[in-house]
Parts: sequence; C-alpha cells; structure tokens
Amino acid sequence: MPDDLQAQYDDAMFAFSQGDYDTAIAGLRAVLAADPAHFDAQLALGMAWCRKGDFATAIAEGHKAEQMRPHEQLVHTNLSLFYMRAGDKKTAEHHGLQARIASWKDNLAAPGATPATPGDPDLELAKPAPQSFKLPEKFPDQPWKKNKRVDG
Repeated sequence: MPDDLQAQYDDAMFAFSQGDYDTAIAGLRAVLAADPAHFDAQLALGMAWCRKGDFATAIAEGHKAEQMRPHEQLVHTNLSLFYMRAGDKKTAEHHGLQARIASWKDNLAAPGATPATPGDPDLELAKPAPQSFKLPEKFPDQPWKKNKRVDG
C-alpha cells in the first residue's frame, strides 16, 4: 500500500478514535476509492456508520466486508452487533454463530494451535519425545494360553 494511502487510512482512524465519524467516513471512503480491496477500511466504515446510529448503512457496509472475507471472525462480530442494534435479533444471532465458527476454524488452522495457545510456537506445550522400544525375542510364559489336557 502506498504511504499516502496508509496516511489517509491512519488519519481516518484517528478521526474515528476521536469520535469524529463524519471525517472518518469521508477518509475511509477516499481510501476505498483508491483501493476498493482495502479490507480494514471497509470494516471500519461499517463501524463508523454504526457509531453514527445509521444501522442500515452499517449493515450494508458490513456485508461488503463480508464479500471480501466471508470467513473472517471480526466481520461477523460486527454484523452481529449491527443487526442487534437494528433490532433484528435472529440475524444477529446467526452472525454471532458465524463469528464463533470462524474463531474455531482459525484456531484449528493455525500451525501448532492448542486451545490455550492458538498458533504461538513460543507458548506451545512441550511434547514428550517418542520412546522407542524393542519387543523381547521370546515372550514370557502365558499360562492362560497353554493347552490343558483333560485326562479322562
């Protein structure tokens, strides 16, 4: 990403962090005009509309982010929030579930992932070294397998 585009995005996010959502929206739209595939800008744009209270636009922008990355946990978390604020509990719960599923997939897909340390090799639990063993040349007596003769 060119430095000026990154600076535009940073400025928009600063405006967002200051509660100046109109400036943030204008900046994020400018970033998306220059780079329509800028996922972070698309994601933030939906949240800016949500903070302004325009949940219908937030939902529309959230679905654009979903088209970019359909299995991204944060996309579904945001959509769940937007739908809940808009009063659509059923759809909010659907996206909440999608967010949980995405987080499970991320944890399983990360190399060396365990529930406590998703993908961090420095924190991965130590695994015992496999031990080799040899079978004895002759097995010990197994009295239960001996033929028992019944003399009659």
